[in-house]
Amino acid sequence: MTERFNAWVLGVVGRVQAIREEEGQTLVEYALIIALVSIGCITALGVLTSALNGVFGAITSALNGA
Repeated sequence: MTERFNAWVLGVVGRVQAIREEEGQTLVEYALIIALVSIGCITALGVLTSALNGVFGAITSALNGA
């Protein structure tokens, strides 16, 4: 009886450890995705900033000339 119980406990412990390892991997994957998306957003904002400065500069020039 105790051998069956010990085998059951070891099986449960093994499953719990496997789940923990998967959760850790998932967390790392999400962190990498967030980092890549952040880098993309920062790059896009840099490009848009110069474009918006040009548009607002043109608007300011047009309003000053009117």
